[in-house]
Amino acid sequence: MLLCLTANHRNASLDILERLSVGAPTATRALVDDEIFVSGAVVLATCNRFEAYLDIDEPLTGGEAVAAESVIEAMAGASGVSADLLRASVAVHQGADAAAHLFAVTSGLESMSVGEDEISGQVRRALDAARADGMTSSELERLFQKATHTSRGVRNRTQLRGAHRSLVRLALELASSRVAEWAAAKIVLVGTGKYAVRTVEALRARGAGDIHVFSPSGRAEAFAAQHGLIPVADFAAEVATADVVITCTADAVVHADAFTPGRRVLVIDLGLPRNVDPAVGAVEAVELLDLETIRLHAPLAEFSAHADARAIVGDAATEFHADREAGPAITALRGEVLKTVEDEIARARSRGAGDEVEAALRHLAGVLLHRPSVRIRELAVEGRIDDARAALELLHGLSIDAPGAVADDDDLWATA
Repeated sequence: MLLCLTANHRNASLDILERLSVGAPTATRALVDDEIFVSGAVVLATCNRFEAYLDIDEPLTGGEAVAAESVIEAMAGASGVSADLLRASVAVHQGADAAAHLFAVTSGLESMSVGEDEISGQVRRALDAARADGMTSSELERLFQKATHTSRGVRNRTQLRGAHRSLVRLALELASSRVAEWAAAKIVLVGTGKYAVRTVEALRARGAGDIHVFSPSGRAEAFAAQHGLIPVADFAAEVATADVVITCTADAVVHADAFTPGRRVLVIDLGLPRNVDPAVGAVEAVELLDLETIRLHAPLAEFSAHADARAIVGDAATEFHADREAGPAITALRGEVLKTVEDEIARARSRGAGDEVEAALRHLAGVLLHRPSVRIRELAVEGRIDDARAALELLHGLSIDAPGAVADDDDLWATA
């Protein structure tokens, strides 16, 4: 079954999220290697959430509770957070609820800025990383692929698609009350990664042009040349004349001694772990806008678009669960029919039949299986999968257990 443990901007402090983002991925790797009930895991760590999605077996009654406790203890040990504090800071979703949660996350519905477009890419990269480490399972692959498909549906079919809201844009919206004119402001950007690219785009959309870039890892020259910025070699000297400092890197921490007391400057910290020492906010005339502050001002969703998106996510979760429920029944029916077809092909071959007869028999099997397969899935969506199982047992003598494994999509719809 699927299990999701999530700590995010709604139920956990920034400090806990930081610690989890650093230490917990290693713990998840150990769970897959060492725990017999964990078949696979995908870890999603962003600036305002940490989530672990696990595919677990249920070796005993209450197996999900055993798995959740094992995950919490492993992550607590790896991240330096007490198990009791972690239990109070995570929400647990299982089964269809875990799927619905991931679909909502991937669609931007659980983000601080509802509808932000960075999260879908972060989800894809989380799956890619799990694949590279050999930590996925067929169920997790199916789950995350469905999540990506659902996210596209939300973007294409709701007004959230055109909102173009993101954490960077939200930060700049909040900063606009402190910056009289972006075009006249000297901005020092710390970082040269993908987040920095998005920050530059958002700054230019607001009219900013005097943008300097500093890289702790020495990539400022190349990044500046690529994006038309001014490279910075001496960070302290540039900060002394800056109006705005924006940090978005994993390679540096800015301390209070970088700023001159009494000189007004706005510092925006978008990093996780923090790029700016909280003591910076105590320097006279320096204002610090960090993730904790940004999340307190996250805007309310646009209700109609949000409702439409939630409906799409709910339908997708229902379909995902229905596919899982329908899979064993469809597989059993296909197995019986195809075995009969193979027997008939062998019999026809023994009588001199050629490839055309075999092709005709296989086509006939597909035609006969198509409608029952579709109907089984429809019954699963309606919550009537037991009716389908009873019909297969009555008409074909097939005993269908509750799903333990899901047929591949190719198997499910080969007859379509």
